[in-house]
Amino acid sequence: MYHRRNEIIVNRDCPAVSIPYGDPVTIQEGCVAQITQQLGNSITVFVEGNLYRVDGADADALGLDSFEEEAVIIPEGEINVETIEETAWKQLRTCYDPEIPVDIVELGLVYRCDVSETEPGKFKIEIDMTLTAPGCGMGTIIADEAQAKVKAIQGVEEVIVDLVWDPPWSREMMGERARLELGLL
Repeated sequence: MYHRRNEIIVNRDCPAVSIPYGDPVTIQEGCVAQITQQLGNSITVFVEGNLYRVDGADADALGLDSFEEEAVIIPEGEINVETIEETAWKQLRTCYDPEIPVDIVELGLVYRCDVSETEPGKFKIEIDMTLTAPGCGMGTIIADEAQAKVKAIQGVEEVIVDLVWDPPWSREMMGERARLELGLL
């Protein structure tokens, strides 16, 4: 396989999503792609002047091992609102903006993550999150990824993710790690 500065030859047609518009596309077999970010459950590639997000399940098209979201098992006896909430925040920290190498929690995009027990051992999680820009086409994709990762937690029956715009996101909402990573400190 051809490699130079994270460049690879795509070895099969590969479904992807254009960044920042969120439109589904197919990266054609034989294209040269440069991997710009491989975090969480997705890979960001630069192909012919455009950025695309490739799901981990299609990583083999880029010559990488495929990966999918796995169930998150809570140790027996520890399934309660507090451990589910703690685990939900951990899961949210594995969701990344495809253009920025920082997770959505550190970016300050998650405003609320509330857990309620609907019946013994069964939980509902409600999440309010925003985006760095209201017109971002990746919004539903990022929200869907957050929902899937939190829903993978043992005992979680329902996850509701609402994209909200109040308060509007600003750089001040980023955590210190995010500011450091982005050179803002």
